[in-house]
Amino acid sequence: QVQLVESGGGLVQAGGSLRLSCRASGRTITTFAMGWFRQAPGKEREFVASINWNGGRTDYADSVQGRFTTSRDNAKNTVYLQMNSLKPEDTAVYYCNGLDVASLRTYWGQGTQVTVSS
Repeated sequence: QVQLVESGGGLVQAGGSLRLSCRASGRTITTFAMGWFRQAPGKEREFVASINWNGGRTDYADSVQGRFTTSRDNAKNTVYLQMNSLKPEDTAVYYCNGLDVASLRTYWGQGTQVTVSS
């Protein structure tokens, strides 16, 4: 069983930056593909970014391309989302997701709130 815990959310002004962390416990996520999703009030959860098991490949939603960067430190069992040039429309609860590519089982964190004021 894997537990994912996000941290680093908060309130920031437009144009500011935040760094989210997702720390895994229970087992190593070395072979997991990891992703970030977000859900704004009244909207469906949407894909933000993903990173493969060794960090060699990353993918981003068009809306965050060039502003957000995801990375991982497998030694720390942690994934990061660096968010720069934040906009009010980035306001949402951000969720960490882990996909065990061997079993295809997915895991979700509890989410962390990001609020960007204009």
